Amino acid sequence: MRASEFAEFKAFVAIAERQSFARAAAFLEVTPSALSQVMRQLETRVGVRLLHRTTRSVSLTQAGQQLLDHLRPVLEGLEKATEAINDFRDTPAGTVRLTAPRVATELLLAPRLAEFHKTYPHIVLDISVEDKTVDLVKGRFDAGIRQGELLAQDMIAISIGPERRFVCVAAKSYLSKNGMPHTPRDLQKHECIRIKRPSTEVHIPWTFMDKGQALEIAVTGHLIVNDANLALAAALNGAGIAALAEDHVRPYLQSGRLQEVLPDFATMRAGFYLYYSSRRHMTAALQALIAFLRVEGVK
Repeated sequence: MRASEFAEFKAFVAIAERQSFARAAAFLEVTPSALSQVMRQLETRVGVRLLHRTTRSVSLTQAGQQLLDHLRPVLEGLEKATEAINDFRDTPAGTVRLTAPRVATELLLAPRLAEFHKTYPHIVLDISVEDKTVDLVKGRFDAGIRQGELLAQDMIAISIGPERRFVCVAAKSYLSKNGMPHTPRDLQKHECIRIKRPSTEVHIPWTFMDKGQALEIAVTGHLIVNDANLALAAALNGAGIAALAEDHVRPYLQSGRLQEVLPDFATMRAGFYLYYSSRRHMTAALQALIAFLRVEGVK
């Protein structure tokens, strides 16, 4: 295979997996126009249309899907060959492709990225911020980060953070106008900002601890979101009461912009885990990341 043919196939796989010329171009560090030219060359060479293109989306033709199915094992084999060589290096090297929700990147990853690079200068971290659950194998990710309660049972999971305390919070402007709830059931009379999981569209339940017993309350409100940062922003602006992780809202509690509601009924939930498929080869670079986060993440 000529180098130009390999480049064309690599470009095609990047576009197919991301369903976007722009995202694929960013991943390959080329311009979208250059990537379009490569794809035109590939389709001309094979004589078959591989992609359906519109101004808003990219999808595979039947021929394109068959080509992708054949190319994935080839590219994965090349990656494994490269990683096998990396295992003989004195220091870990290679690329770790990681998917993680925004809150985990802000709380766990961002504060430690500089130190990780200093400790492992030959490892490249390729982080995709995705709040929805991602198929690691299909997306060709080495690992992901999610809250423990959201993990599939067939994944190997490593704890990288402590349990998280979930609290109800509201702006003082909202509480001064609507009053302070004194029991979880009082929330049914309030404007509650509900969050649904991006992958399932199911509302995250509001749970509390009452005298050692778990209690789930059905709340209502005129705002439903699938992003914790949006729920936080709405609460800061007085839109209602939000149920969020304490580590996420701590700066606003400390500054007085938010006030904790029902502190005696707060619950603890599983912390963040780094997870990976048992079917995927454990590279030296991934082992290094796990060791780093496990040591640094758990307090």
